[in-house]
Amino acid sequence: MELSTQFPVLLFSYGTLQDKAVQLANFGRELVGQHDAMLGYAQSWVEITDPEVLATSGKTHHPIVAPTEEQAASVEGMVFQINEQELAAADAYEVSDYKRVSVALASGLTAWVYVQA
Repeated sequence: MELSTQFPVLLFSYGTLQDKAVQLANFGRELVGQHDAMLGYAQSWVEITDPEVLATSGKTHHPIVAPTEEQAASVEGMVFQINEQELAAADAYEVSDYKRVSVALASGLTAWVYVQA
């Protein structure tokens, strides 16, 4: 996938933002992405209680990541090209357990990702 200037924002997802239903509900379109990974992070789970997020994802527990000292730690996912408006929609979708940070991915790309707050 070639990176386009039409969508200047990169968003890495390891969880529900990869789901077609979640993408359609939040962005009004299905996102096209490429496989990538976050290094130095480990994944666990968080219980979701927000009714809108539960309705959109259909899942009571979502994955969440946090930095780790474990040398071989990585979290697999997809990197998507989105615009600023879609990034704002992603911010609105994520519950308060998450915060958005910029990370370097295994591919060398830098993308926004939601990690444990």
